[in-house]
Amino acid sequence: MAIKRPRGRNQRILRPEPIQWRFYTMLGVIGLVFCALIGRAAWIQVLEPDRLRHEGDLRSVRVAHDEVQRGNITDRNGHELAISVPVQTVWADPLRLHEGNGLADMRRWQALAEVFQTPVDTLVGRVENPSRRFVYLKRMVTPAVADYVRQLNIPGVYLKNESRRFYPTGEINAHLIGVTNIDGQGIDGIEAVYDGLLTGTPGQRRYRKDGQGRIIEELEVRHAELPQNVRLSIDQRIQALAYRELKKVVSFHGATSGSLVVLDVHTGEVLAMANSPSYNPNNRQAMQPHQMRNRAITDTFEPGSTVKPLVFLEALNQGLIEPDSMMNTSPGWMRIGGRRVSDLRNLGEISAREALAQSSNVAVTRLALQLDLEDLLGVYGGAGFGNDTGINLIGESMGQMSHRNRWSDFEIAAFSYGYGLGVTTLQLAQMYAILGNGGVQRPLSVLAMDTPHEGRRVFPEDVTREVLGMMESVVSTDGTGRQARVRGYRVAGKTGTTRKAVPGGYGDEYVGLFAGVLPASDPRIAIAVMINEPEGDAYHGGSVAAPLFSTVAEGSMRILNIAPDDISPNNIRAAGFGGPRND
Repeated sequence: MAIKRPRGRNQRILRPEPIQWRFYTMLGVIGLVFCALIGRAAWIQVLEPDRLRHEGDLRSVRVAHDEVQRGNITDRNGHELAISVPVQTVWADPLRLHEGNGLADMRRWQALAEVFQTPVDTLVGRVENPSRRFVYLKRMVTPAVADYVRQLNIPGVYLKNESRRFYPTGEINAHLIGVTNIDGQGIDGIEAVYDGLLTGTPGQRRYRKDGQGRIIEELEVRHAELPQNVRLSIDQRIQALAYRELKKVVSFHGATSGSLVVLDVHTGEVLAMANSPSYNPNNRQAMQPHQMRNRAITDTFEPGSTVKPLVFLEALNQGLIEPDSMMNTSPGWMRIGGRRVSDLRNLGEISAREALAQSSNVAVTRLALQLDLEDLLGVYGGAGFGNDTGINLIGESMGQMSHRNRWSDFEIAAFSYGYGLGVTTLQLAQMYAILGNGGVQRPLSVLAMDTPHEGRRVFPEDVTREVLGMMESVVSTDGTGRQARVRGYRVAGKTGTTRKAVPGGYGDEYVGLFAGVLPASDPRIAIAVMINEPEGDAYHGGSVAAPLFSTVAEGSMRILNIAPDDISPNNIRAAGFGGPRND
């Protein structure tokens, strides 16, 4: 057994020696961590500070917008055709809604769904995800609905100020003015073409706030660019008259559609452009896409006898005839290349003036065959066919003009009385405006102009005046357009009736046309009327389109305060009893 010796006072106490490598290792680790922290701080604050700045801005920087209302569209006299009205939109913040237990009382959501006419499950489904911060519940509600939503006081459901486009004239100007989408962007008509002018640029103010919500720094201020109003050349009084009467005629004759255009002869401004059927731009729930088509500029048709004045004009210009030159149309028909060209009856030997008044196909065919083909094509091109009118509207058709190397005599004959080419109602009105202003072609405009565009002469003035005089006989007692007479005014115009083309030939549907200018002594306006596929036996242009021309022309003269140029008893009596009217 070992004996323990007592420790003496002078005995040395042994202490453990530190391990040197552990000390230096820990010191190195601490140094590396410290260096890493310094490096990371330098990296964040010196080399890549943008992220921290961004995070800071998210918490302190705010942006305020100064909203601008969309510009107004007015007619030439300042009557409003499209305006923006303030409305409110209902939106929700799902996160705030769930934090406030906004789904606890489903009776409020049921009431909200009923006023929105939306299934309650659909409405609640939009706010089920709390990770979303913004959800539209209903755009652009009425003030009454907005007040009802406010009274429901659902947590997380808010109101937002917006503007809604409103069209005071409704369906009267729908095709011309166009519409905007729910975000206020123009998608058709004038609204789309001049969207940049009408929209403007909202103002913006960026500022920084402190923790107490006080503004401590202005970062950026961008002033709003106010939108511009668009003033159209349309005279709303004439436009309303044209649409009302066109709608009545289309309905009375059971036609599928109709168009009417009124032009200022001297400036090329469009005073009215109406289509039927139309649609209500203020209520588009039941609207079909095809209803938005502006038929006056998109739909083409063969113009028929309405282009015969151009053939007579070129024949007069080349000295082939004079207005009173006699022409033999017997026996009322002629055969060309195995095909037959005929009149309704044998007119016998008649003057060139009477041939135009009676719309003789035989007479105009014989003139056309005497003309050089290039000259005939040139006079049609001078009238604006085959080209755009310069009106700058979406969807405008340039029409159809044949460009072939070889033409048969029958093709030239058909071309002379309006078959084998396609025009729009606007192009037809432009042709008569050119005749009315003495042979000068000007680009058409739907914007009001202080100074008209400079035109170019396409027809000699003296010859054009002679043709206008011949066209007055069309509305005489013996003419095909006698129902187009206007009490107190001389009218120069032309009827047209064409069969509609179908695969393999022509069908049993017709287009009734009338176009003319007045007062014929000093033309001020040109009007073109197209009635598509009228039903029944009254389908000729002189029966369906000429009376409508008379009604709109008489009202336009009264609206524009243009003095009569023929107050003879014969004119008043003939215009008053020339046939059925659409008053």
